[in-house]
Amino acid sequence: MPIAAFRPFTALWTSQASSNLADGVLQAAAPLLVATLTRDPLLVAGITVAQFLPWLLATLPSGAIADRTDRRRILVVGNGLRAAGFALLALALTNGWQHVALLYAAVFVAGCAETMVDNAALAIPPRLLPREELERANGRLFATQSAVNTFVGPPAGAALFALTASAAFWTGAAAFALAGLAALLLPALRPHGDDRGQHRSEPSTMGQDIRSGWAHFWHHDLLRRVAFISAAINFFGAATGGLLVLLITGPYRLGMSGYGLFIAVPAAGAIAGSLLAARVVPRIGGGPTTWLAALAPAAGYAVLGLGSSIVLALVALFVAALATSLNQIVVSTLRQAAVPDELLGRVTAAYRLIVLGVVPLGALGGGLLARGLGIRATFVAAAVGLALAAIPLASRVTTGRLRDAEARTAPPRPLRTGSR
Repeated sequence: MPIAAFRPFTALWTSQASSNLADGVLQAAAPLLVATLTRDPLLVAGITVAQFLPWLLATLPSGAIADRTDRRRILVVGNGLRAAGFALLALALTNGWQHVALLYAAVFVAGCAETMVDNAALAIPPRLLPREELERANGRLFATQSAVNTFVGPPAGAALFALTASAAFWTGAAAFALAGLAALLLPALRPHGDDRGQHRSEPSTMGQDIRSGWAHFWHHDLLRRVAFISAAINFFGAATGGLLVLLITGPYRLGMSGYGLFIAVPAAGAIAGSLLAARVVPRIGGGPTTWLAALAPAAGYAVLGLGSSIVLALVALFVAALATSLNQIVVSTLRQAAVPDELLGRVTAAYRLIVLGVVPLGALGGGLLARGLGIRATFVAAAVGLALAAIPLASRVTTGRLRDAEARTAPPRPLRTGSR
């Protein structure tokens, strides 16, 4: 990585690592807190609704904001809001004021801020780095996210919660605050052109910005296809993810302690894929990577649903996670290289609305299918469904088309280190 770009990217990496640490801590602490406040299944499930609802309500406006505002400021303010929300919750818990509505409110506010921070953060790398460094940079960011969200944050959150409930949320607030402070070290990242003293010739409303961003995404055949491929992967992943513990502790006859392997091994695969992407993707091509990302999880679901070998199941999960991680790098790099900078926040938001919006639907569908057909049959159905979805969606995603899409868009000029 060029020396001139190293310090700004390190600031982005530090900010993202710290915010992902906070996410991991709260990923364990929030369910534990709600379980101590109520045993009502509906109220317990409500925490998931509070977490994902912002992605349906606030994603598109957040993308428009990312294209209208200094993206560094969004990271600072967004992480500051998350820090303040969980600090207030921790303060309430410290003073004995405990209510599930407080947790819902904190999670919802944090989720809204997360849509702003994530959309802005994903649009920043091409402003800091040349095109040839994007796979490596995205791989480093996603590997850190996988490691911190899985191996570091949740165990720390559970341990802190066991000490005292407020300790976990104070720690999460502190990590979000650190993420905001690290973002201050980034150069100014105003909308494309504004950093050179230029301004929009025709002011537009927020609604017009959202519509233009969505139109660009929807009419970009390649971006739309890779979005629906990722959505299919997430849909069937959500449909089977909640059932995995029942499959492993039931038909596979593995205890809860051993179930941790089925969390750690896929996480290791995701990290490996992120770190290897810069070397693997150029060699095999983006097109085959897309096929692999769909067919490897489909094969994994078939192995889990039809087999009984724990070792084979773990290998299948590792390979599926590795392939999905490689595809994540391909898609992120495509967006960053093929979308004009002034549209990148909005197009990223449109993409994430499609990709993340299917998660609750997949979870609901998987639960209903398992209730009617059984757990193993649900995994087999997911294997067939994902394989069938890949045929029409991935057939036109080729390495050549990916390169052509990138070549048609002039990349933004990376900012100089001294720019503020």
